[in-house]
Amino acid sequence: DTFFGRFRHFLDVIDPRTLFVSEKRLQECVDLIDQYKDGTLPPGVTDAQLWKAQKIKQAIIHPDTGEKIFMPFRMSGTVVGLLLPNQTLLSTVFWQWLNQSHNACVNYCNRNASQPAPVSKFIRGYIGAVTSAVSIAVGLNVLIQRASRFSPTTRLLVQRFIPFPAVASANVCNVVLMRQSELSEGISVLDNKGNVVGTSKLAARHALLETALTRVVLPMPILVLPPMIMTVLEK
Repeated sequence: DTFFGRFRHFLDVIDPRTLFVSEKRLQECVDLIDQYKDGTLPPGVTDAQLWKAQKIKQAIIHPDTGEKIFMPFRMSGTVVGLLLPNQTLLSTVFWQWLNQSHNACVNYCNRNASQPAPVSKFIRGYIGAVTSAVSIAVGLNVLIQRASRFSPTTRLLVQRFIPFPAVASANVCNVVLMRQSELSEGISVLDNKGNVVGTSKLAARHALLETALTRVVLPMPILVLPPMIMTVLEK
C-alpha cells in the first residue's frame, strides 16, 4: 500500500483499452470479482484472470457508488489536441479549456463519493482550473513571443514545452478545487473488511496530495517526450 503501488494501480486505471470494454465483458468481470469475494470461484480461474477483471472493474465502476462511469469521463479518457503543432493563441485557449473541462468532469465523476458536496463547489473548482490553465498557457506564449533574445529555433523549442507546465499546474489546481470539500469534511476510512470506521481529514489530505502528484507525472510521457523526440529528429 505504498505510493508507488497506488501509482501503479492508477496506471492500470488509465489504460485506454478499458474504454472499449463491452457491457457483457464488464459484467463478467464484476461477477468474477464477486465470486472471488464470496469464495465461489469456478475451477480453473487463474490469478492473471482475476487481476485483469479487477483492473477492468476499477477502471469503469465507481468504488463508492457502484455505478458505471460515463465513458469519456473515466480516468482513461484523454485529450490530445494540446500536441498539435504551430498553434495560434485562439487554438491554445481552446485546447486548454477543453482539456481542463475534461479533467474537471473526470475529477467529478471519479471523486470520493462517501461525503456529499454541493455542485456549486465543483462549479467554482471548474472555473478556477480553466482560468489557471488558460492564463498560464497564454502568459507563457506571450512571454516567449516577446523574448527577442531567443533565436527562432530556441523560441520554437520552448513553445513546444509550454503545454506541460500549463497542464501540470492546472491539473493540481483542478484536483484541489474540484475536491476541496474532502479537505474540509474528510473522507470515509475503512477497515480491512471494507467497513466504514470513521471519517478522516488527514486521509483526505494524503489522498489529494498523491492524486495531485500523479496528475503532474501523468502528462510527462505525452507532453514532454514528443517535443524532445521531434527536436532530435529535426536536427
